[in-house]
Amino acid sequence: MGTWDIGPFDNDTAADFAGDLDEAALEEREAMIWGVLKRAAVPADFLGIYDGERALAAAALVAGQHPDGDPACSNYGPSELLPELPADLRITAVDALDQVVSNRSELAELWAEAANWSQWRQDITRLRKVLDPPIPPQVEALFEI
Repeated sequence: MGTWDIGPFDNDTAADFAGDLDEAALEEREAMIWGVLKRAAVPADFLGIYDGERALAAAALVAGQHPDGDPACSNYGPSELLPELPADLRITAVDALDQVVSNRSELAELWAEAANWSQWRQDITRLRKVLDPPIPPQVEALFEI
């Protein structure tokens, strides 16, 4: 696995994906991110490492545009402007992240053998929380007359 750190762009596959985004026309970038996330989000018998690495990077880009998210800054992430991504893409990104960490994921299987597995998993959990925040409880007292 051509990985040098735990960040979403700290591997060869994600860095290549970022390069592909940079080379694509601005109007094509959203579709590229959608495609990567859709491919990973569909439950399957097996999610290959490369699809998992690209999905994690794409989810980080989506989370980076959320007000509570951290920008997906990296020397290896996209350097060109991304279009504003639609909010409904977050649902697909969450589904993709769920597959990336599932027991059917080659990426999760390989990370489980690494010493810094728990930090990698915590970073994904943090991304997921930004993309799928809990619904705040309703305060019924506000609506009482």
